Amino acid sequence: MDADRKLAALRGQHAAHPDPDAVRDGAFRSGNPFFDPRDLVQVRYEMLRRVRDEGQSVTETASAFGVSRQGFYASASAFAQEGLPGLVPERPGPRRAHKLSDLVVDALRSRQASEPGISSADLARIAGEQFGISVHRRSVERALARRKRGLRQAG
Repeated sequence: MDADRKLAALRGQHAAHPDPDAVRDGAFRSGNPFFDPRDLVQVRYEMLRRVRDEGQSVTETASAFGVSRQGFYASASAFAQEGLPGLVPERPGPRRAHKLSDLVVDALRSRQASEPGISSADLARIAGEQFGISVHRRSVERALARRKRGLRQAG
């Protein structure tokens, strides 16, 4: 795979190493194209393998792979619990619609019921006026659609 395409794919999956230059391990600096310091999942897996299968020390291995001991143990725990998928970084950003709580969505649904033609942009504006939040009209649309399907907000 072309290096630029691979990097784009890694970024698309949030698996690109944020600091590949921090990886100082010899295999990743040897020029062997198999070992790619830009591939965070591969770097984490190889780091764990070195300690587990080759008996290298955690401190030295973590340092060579550009992570703290705490980072090593976090990767080891994730791998033990989830296998290889546990080494894939979680996507950044909120995990749920934190601004559009059940209280806000209930109020917007009530307003929508009393004014059937009201736009989602107007509902977003109303959310700002009543609850002091800034929310995009598409977020309002998605929250109302979730509620219509019977899904309530967790948390």
